[in-house]
Amino acid sequence: MLICHCNIITEKEIEQTIIRLLDEDPWQLIVPAKIYHAMKKRGRCCGCFPNVVETIIRVTEEYHVRSQAGGTDIVLHLDRVRSLRDQFGRKFNERRATGHRAA
Repeated sequence: MLICHCNIITEKEIEQTIIRLLDEDPWQLIVPAKIYHAMKKRGRCCGCFPNVVETIIRVTEEYHVRSQAGGTDIVLHLDRVRSLRDQFGRKFNERRATGHRAA
């Protein structure tokens, strides 16, 4: 699935980059800008960043479930990330109200 239309980046490419970054350091903070930097791309309109954040959370959770890390650490960390996303990231999507649809 195509995630970034500006740079023509697929979901699979983003997932592979996240896994590569997690292989380097499993507990690092991964944000969209770090992924784009690792891919030698840059965010242009940045409309894809909410989808990239969702992909980061999903892939990171799957990565740590497959690894030998302690399960309670993973759950606590991901719950904190989700609560921050709900607190700061869900109010506005590209500075649009929740009910706004582009199409």
